[in-house]
Amino acid sequence: MIIPTYDERENLPLITGRLRAAVPAADVLVVDDNSPDGTGDLADQLRAADDQVNVLHRPGKQGFGAACLAGFDWALAHGYDVVVQMDADGSHAPEQLPALLERLEGGADVVLGSRWITGGSVLNWPRWRILLSRGGNAYARIALRLDLHDVTGGFRVYRATSLVRLDLAAVTSAGYCLQIELALRAARTDLRMAEVPITFVEREHGRSKMSRAIMIESFRRVTRWGFELRRGSPLPADAGSGAPDRAETRPD
Repeated sequence: MIIPTYDERENLPLITGRLRAAVPAADVLVVDDNSPDGTGDLADQLRAADDQVNVLHRPGKQGFGAACLAGFDWALAHGYDVVVQMDADGSHAPEQLPALLERLEGGADVVLGSRWITGGSVLNWPRWRILLSRGGNAYARIALRLDLHDVTGGFRVYRATSLVRLDLAAVTSAGYCLQIELALRAARTDLRMAEVPITFVEREHGRSKMSRAIMIESFRRVTRWGFELRRGSPLPADAGSGAPDRAETRPD
């Protein structure tokens, strides 16, 4: 279970406690970007109290996507067969994880927790944000020719073998656009993808990291990737060359 964190001191013990109760066999990896609020120190305390909690300290804020990629690298290096990604803020319910894992056991290579399929829902979002998310997902689905309804969600389960096939070293998205790029790579690699309905709940503590700049960057990348795909590229040009620098991460 990979949980990227930046200033999530209030949320981290809540989400790790719920996760350990929902799926006791799961190991947790907290990937902290040197949070000013002391989230990393708290993660170390959780680790000291529970040997199934691990912590990866990074030198500074390098982006959500880069943190996830560092977590994937760590999980693969430590020999895990199944890798799960989820947010630290409580918006993803650990109690729903068994349904995603069951779908993986049923034959899927990648399972996405989806807000926008039948049975999925979002709680405590204003209407404008629901419309923005639905619209952004619809645009990405059409531009990238993806048969998926929620390509921006961050509650996902991967087979380790699938992550290897995605060629993580070539991924360039260091921010939230990572979700879209990995979905695109999975589709273009012919991995078996499935969506499972989830209930997404807006955070109660802390502030959202989403911003206008993140949304604009995602729109630009999706548009560029869409053009590249229509030119016949097997993968978007900037999604297949170079990667964020993840060499400075250190596991504790």
